[in-house]
Formats: sequence, structure tokens, C-alpha cells
Amino acid sequence: MSAYVWLWVAVIAAGLISWATKLAGHLVPQRVLDHPRALRVAAFTTIALLAALAAVQTLGDGAALRVDARMPALAVAAVLLWRKAPFIVVVVAAAGVAAGIRALGWG
Repeated sequence: MSAYVWLWVAVIAAGLISWATKLAGHLVPQRVLDHPRALRVAAFTTIALLAALAAVQTLGDGAALRVDARMPALAVAAVLLWRKAPFIVVVVAAAGVAAGIRALGWG
């Protein structure tokens, strides 16, 4: 088979796997989803995935680690979120810190 056919086989297989995963989620009994341990794991998984995404987007630069103006901006955002600041304040403050640092010539 050609590479083009294999590409379509991979696309269809990925679609079927995605559909099967969603179906499995709907087939889980409600009592399992309401269990306190399942709720706690789901909450921690969400936090871990968001933290990993933020770290990769902030520090990642292809195959290397890069520290630039995004790092202090993320630190400011983390502190403001920890202090329960409104989300718009967090976004504006982090953007301001990043812009200020870049204006000074770093990052």
C-alpha cells in the first residue's frame, strides 16, 4: 500500500480510537464517577495537566529549555492566582510583566 493509503488508515484508526474512548466514558456507571477518590483523582489530573501545559509553553523551545520574559510573567500569574485575584487582573499583570521585561531587552 502507498503512503497515502497508510495516512488514511491512521486517520480512520485515530477516529475510531477517539470514538471508543468517548463511548467507554459514557458506559462508566454513575456510582463510580461519584466516588470521592475518583473525584479527587480527576481534580488532581486536571491540575497536573494544566501545570504541565503551562510549563511546556513557558519553558519549551523545541528541544531546549529557554528562560525568557514568560517565566517571571508565569510566576506573577501564579502568585496572583494563589492570592485569589480576579482572572482579568492575573492576565493583565502577567502580560504587563512580560511586556516590561521585553521592553528592557531581556527575552
